[in-house]
Order: sequence, then structure tokens, then C-alpha cells
Amino acid sequence: MSPREREREGERERRDLGQQVEGRHAVRELLVARKRRVNEIWLSGDSDEIEQLAEETQVRIRRVPRDQLDRRARTDAPQGVVAFAAPIVPADVDALLADRAAFLVALDGVTDPQNLGAVMRTAETAGATGMLLPRHRAVGITPAVTKAAAGALEYLPVAFVSGIPGVLERAARAGVWCIGLDGGAKTSVFDLTLADQPLVLVLGAEGRGLSRLAAARCEVVASIPMHGHIESLNVSAAAAIACAEIARRRSVAS
Repeated sequence: MSPREREREGERERRDLGQQVEGRHAVRELLVARKRRVNEIWLSGDSDEIEQLAEETQVRIRRVPRDQLDRRARTDAPQGVVAFAAPIVPADVDALLADRAAFLVALDGVTDPQNLGAVMRTAETAGATGMLLPRHRAVGITPAVTKAAAGALEYLPVAFVSGIPGVLERAARAGVWCIGLDGGAKTSVFDLTLADQPLVLVLGAEGRGLSRLAAARCEVVASIPMHGHIESLNVSAAAAIACAEIARRRSVAS
């Protein structure tokens, strides 16, 4: 792929808002949630549950040969099903910050779609009330993201911002605590006494981690204690640990 082709592909991915949904779990939740219009489903093979849900929601199913579906798919393993839907409606940042029970997850430049999708799935299952994603220098809501999220995108509000440091300033003005996750921090994620307060959990990009500006906007920067030889975790694994701990503390406090 030439540099120009890579640039065009990157622009397309940044414009993606979940319109093409692939994989059985993701398509099932798209139909169950009924939060956005589903125009058509391509199906190769049998899937009784998806067929029944499509009938209940009056969504047209188009049966196509497996090779035709695979050519249209944008993931390596669409599992014989691709749905075409209306784009997600981005959430309003100020509305997310105004929630007195705010538990937001902000990703500072994550570019791997598998990581983004996995963090979405983790955040939704932990009870997060929304996600904050930068518009630039980050992956969009691509088919790979929706597949990895396994349906979480249908329930988790997502707001797009011009930059994470800027939205953290807005969060502070709204009375929302900003908690960064960084491997070099002295405070343990298991000692977060602020976990039951309105908060934004901020995670950095693959490789470089939390940016200097984002870290500077955080009132607390915490780390996950490492007890083995490996010094760091993948961003999605780190998000799983931090979100689970925040969810635990919030459930105890409630």
C-alpha cells in the first residue's frame, strides 16, 4: 500500500462511526439494543438467533455466498454475518460530564482497533457511563472495533473531542476527577479513594503511554503493581484491571 493509499485508508477509518458491524456477538447486540436503524444484514450460513431477531425487528436479511461476504467484510473473521446500520450518534461531552455518577474512560491516542474495542467492552461491563475519544491521531469506530467490542458500542455513549488534555480541563471545571494510569506512578490503582466520585479514567496510547499534557491535567496518576518480570501491560489489559477496581469500589460505596 502506497503512502497516499495508507493516508486515504486512515481518513476513512477516522470517519467510521460503526456503520458496518461484523461478527455474531456484535450483530446480535445491534439487533437487541434497537438503538439505531439496521438497513440490511448479509448472512452466510445459518444463525437462528440472528434470523429471529432480524424478523422481530423487521430487518431484511440477504443470503450471500461466503466468498462474497468475505470480500465485503473489513475484518479477517466476520463469522458469516455483516450488518449495515445507521452511524452511532456521538454523545455530548458536557452531558457526560454533568452526570453526578460519571464514570468515563478517556483514551489518549489509542490506534489499535482491537485495543479500542476491548477497552469498550471492558468499560461497558464495568458500568462506565461513557467514553471520550480524540478525533485525530486515533482509530475510528471501524468494523474491527465494533467486532472486538462485541456489542458494547450499542450501550456505551461515545463522545469525540479535539484533544484529551483539553477535555480533562473541562472535566475539572465540572467537578469531575481525572485519574491517569501510568506505570511509573507511585500511587497504586488499588488505593484509589476517589473511585466512588465522578471521574474520568485516562489511559495512554500503545507504546508511549500517557502523554505529558494529559498526565499534567490529572489530579491523580496511579499505576498497576507489577509482581513479575514484565514491566507493563497492554492498554486493554490495564483498562480491565483499573475499571474492575473502580467498579468494585463504587459498588461497595453504593
